Order: sequence, then C-alpha cells, then structure tokens
Amino acid sequence: MVEAFGGLSGLHWALLGAAVAVIGGGAGSGMGITYVANVAGGILTEMPERFGPLLPLVVIPGTQGIYGFITGVLVIFIMEPSAGWAALPGALGFQIFLACLPVAFVCFVTGAYQGLTAAGAAGMVAKRREEMGRSLVLPALVETYAVLSLIVTILMFFIVISPEISKLAS
Repeated sequence: MVEAFGGLSGLHWALLGAAVAVIGGGAGSGMGITYVANVAGGILTEMPERFGPLLPLVVIPGTQGIYGFITGVLVIFIMEPSAGWAALPGALGFQIFLACLPVAFVCFVTGAYQGLTAAGAAGMVAKRREEMGRSLVLPALVETYAVLSLIVTILMFFIVISPEISKLAS
C-alpha cells in the first residue's frame, strides 16, 4: 500500500494539481478573451478593416490557458511514468500539487485582467490604427506575471521535486 497524505495518494495529489493548473489557466483565458472580444466585436461592427490589428489583442489572454496546459503536461512527465505512478508517495504528490498552484492562481487572475487591459488597448486601435504596436505593450505587461508563475512552477518541478522522484525510482 502506498503512503497517503491527507487521505489522498501521491497520484491523486499530482493529478489534482494538474487539473487545478489547467482549469485556472483555461478559465482565466476564457474570461480574458471574452472581455476583449466583446469590445473588439463592437469596434468591428463600425470598422471591419480593423480585424487584423485587433486580433492579437483578442488572442493574447489565451496564453494563460497554454501555461496551464503546459503545467498539466509537465506533471505527467515529472511523475516519471516508467517508475510506476501508483508508487508515488502521498507527500511527494502533495509537493507536485503545491508546485502547480502558482500557475493555477496567477494565470486565472492575469488571464482576466489581461483581457480587461487588452479591451482598453482595443480602444486605442479603434481611434488610431497606427497605435497597434503600442497597444500590445499594455497587455504584455500583465503577461509578465503569468510567465513568471510558469517559471516558478517549472523550477519547483525540476529543482525540488524531480530529484526526489529520481531517488524514489532508483
């Protein structure tokens, strides 16, 4: 019997972490894209020629969902399938869960706020098409924190957790 932690096996904790990261990133992206798409839709009814410059602003909040997805996939790789997932101790699975939390929470929040920022930037493009490049800088500033959360999660996976799993496998 594999040791449990908080009533869950290591596999369950790890999968819960992956799920929370994917859900948080995806939900944040969904909200963010909705915010900016509503504004862009209004602009496009009057100025359909602005579709090209507005599209990057609509798409940019979607990156948080990608970061959540990357984290979910990394969980599968960090658990080393060849070592036998069922043998993952509860405490180690809980560490994997904790390592997923930066992406889960930060991408949920930044996805929504990036959409709001991009919606404001869409107003710049509506008034002055040539401001498209500058308008991308504003939501990119919010993106910085989503990227930092992904970096922290990756560092926790490969510096803290991976060596522990390697010891377990040997």
